[in-house]
Amino acid sequence: GSVYPDINAQAFYLGKDGTPSKMMEESLLYRLHGWGLDEKIAPLQHFEEVYTTSHKMVRIYKVRDVSAESKAWRQQHGPGYPPALEEVLKTSKAFQQIHGL
Repeated sequence: GSVYPDINAQAFYLGKDGTPSKMMEESLLYRLHGWGLDEKIAPLQHFEEVYTTSHKMVRIYKVRDVSAESKAWRQQHGPGYPPALEEVLKTSKAFQQIHGL
């Protein structure tokens, strides 16, 4: 499941032939993982790859073009989420144990 009620976790999958579902194909995680490895993935506009291990098991990106407003907020408040995300974060719920592990 997802911690957000409007996200259908069942919509994120790869078919038997490796083809991603529409939801998976549009996800940031899929795009960050596959960029430069799959020619069908468009170049990333807001992220720059800054480190990749030789076998591409670890890839680290930085966010491009962070606004002065965001930088100032982070400088003043430290780690955490900015106010613009408050409404989205309010809809989240804690993960629940579902497989008896």
